[in-house]
Amino acid sequence: MKEHDKNSLVGFILIAIILVIFNTFFFPEATEEKQEDLTSVSEEFNSNLIKEETPEEESNIKKKQDNINHLHDQFANTVKGSNEYEVIENDKLKITISNKGGRIIGVILKEYKTYNSLPLNLLDSDSSNFNLQFTTGETINTSDLYFKAVKYSNKKIGMRLESDSSHYVEYIYTINDDYIVNLDIKMIGMNSLIPKNINYINLEWQMKTPQTEKSKSSQDMYTGIHYQYSSDKEVDYVSFTSDYKEEKINSRLNWVGFKQQFFSSIFIAKEGFQKPTLLKSKKNENSKFIKDLYAKFELPYTHQKEETLRFEFFFGPNHYKTLQSYNSNFEEMIDLGFMWIDTIVNKYVIINLFNFLNNYISNYGIIILLLTVIIKICLAPFTYKTYLSQAKMKVLKPEIDKINEKHKGGKDPMKMQQATLALYRKTGVNPMGGCLPMLFQFPILIAMFRFFPASIELRQESFLWADDLSAYDSILDLPFNIPFYGDHVSLFTLLMTVSTLLYTRMNSSMATGQMAQMKWMMYLMPIMFLGFFNSYAAALSYYYFLANMITFSQQWVMKRFINEDAILSELERNKKKPKKKSKFQKKLEELQKKQAEQLRKKR
Repeated sequence: MKEHDKNSLVGFILIAIILVIFNTFFFPEATEEKQEDLTSVSEEFNSNLIKEETPEEESNIKKKQDNINHLHDQFANTVKGSNEYEVIENDKLKITISNKGGRIIGVILKEYKTYNSLPLNLLDSDSSNFNLQFTTGETINTSDLYFKAVKYSNKKIGMRLESDSSHYVEYIYTINDDYIVNLDIKMIGMNSLIPKNINYINLEWQMKTPQTEKSKSSQDMYTGIHYQYSSDKEVDYVSFTSDYKEEKINSRLNWVGFKQQFFSSIFIAKEGFQKPTLLKSKKNENSKFIKDLYAKFELPYTHQKEETLRFEFFFGPNHYKTLQSYNSNFEEMIDLGFMWIDTIVNKYVIINLFNFLNNYISNYGIIILLLTVIIKICLAPFTYKTYLSQAKMKVLKPEIDKINEKHKGGKDPMKMQQATLALYRKTGVNPMGGCLPMLFQFPILIAMFRFFPASIELRQESFLWADDLSAYDSILDLPFNIPFYGDHVSLFTLLMTVSTLLYTRMNSSMATGQMAQMKWMMYLMPIMFLGFFNSYAAALSYYYFLANMITFSQQWVMKRFINEDAILSELERNKKKPKKKSKFQKKLEELQKKQAEQLRKKR
């Protein structure tokens, strides 16, 4: 088999593996778990959530409201009230806090807009909840009750749930100069109300993440729950691909993050979450929301007259350097690869190179062009090695065709293989010489596949006909949906596909024997990419198109410097030189002889 043919086969096999892995780990998968409503963990919690209720949910809400109306213990005076709002803000965030539940009901990131140019609100009163649950003989859910606002300063607001002036729960929100909001939960005099045998209280946090990006499917792919273990600082996550997933984490955690494609809301415990934490993620197929994310924490209560639980919220962009600056491994939430090698390439090479170019150039289309050129120049030695190996195989093609013709019919394929290997050995050609350089380029291919869809720098940045390089580019919106393709036409994807087909045609011209019969597979992969990348980030298709065009240019230049006649003369001289067999070659020949002998015995 030709060395070049093997190169092409290995390349397409690797790409196929990528698709299989991607479909396995990053697209919705069938699940045999019971598709419960995520909010079923707490009946009390359900009643205050999203307004898309079923008749059963509406009945539960009515029952819940009846229970609230009959609340007659210490907090009966907090059952009724009117909605009032307080605002704290800085240059980056505008935080709106409601007196009902004393919770944050709006987080506007001032530096960003949604895909349809609206203020970017990470949550609102209809798609989130924050509930402290404890018992005084009656079950108290703070999300149902009305707090009193206590204004300490323009950047510090208290929300107080009073039984009386000596017995109350207070949330104190303090906004910093960046994306952090401090939350202190004070329990004053509650030791006389909470039974002594109760040593913990529940805290429930839930968000139905809104659609903020152009492609709902892409946003869904990157939306889910991350968390960090306290013991080794490792960051893990709840499956992003399951329609419904529930996990109970029995280890101590530092933080839990509700991550979206380009923005995150992270809840941080300054002293760690000591008790088991329940996490749930549910996909919302037929909803305006992307996913329903839920976390339930058990917080320690020691029956002191005054107790304070200290937390922080991070509300901000998934910008690698920004997240990294907090020294809490927040940046691990950004999906830079599923293999250690492409993750390293992105962390230490691509991101730094991209940021360096960004310091001098404002047009991201030009930045991607320069980034592609730099990468291809760095990979040029490997490209040259591969092309030289292909040239040698091309020169040997007539002799290999003779061997194939001599053993036509496949009666003794072992002899044909032995004759081919003997030819390689005589001429000094390594049949794997072009595969290793391709493997060196493989991590770059995967790294860029991860880098562009996760780069918030590209969000809503236009170039040529693409209005957002982080989303698909559409030159034609179709009135119908084509399975596997979509309801629009991406020009960058078309250009990438055409250039890939041309590259495949150019490199498959030497295919012989079985590889000649597999040419259809080489052409099938680019066609599959056409559907796969049509709804993917335009920046990625643009990069692959540029990479193909630069490769064409490199091969055109290399062809001018590589003389096939000189290569043929060199191979002919190699034939005349005595060859010393390596140990590997000896063992390979012995193995082939044994296989041939076994085949003859069977016949």
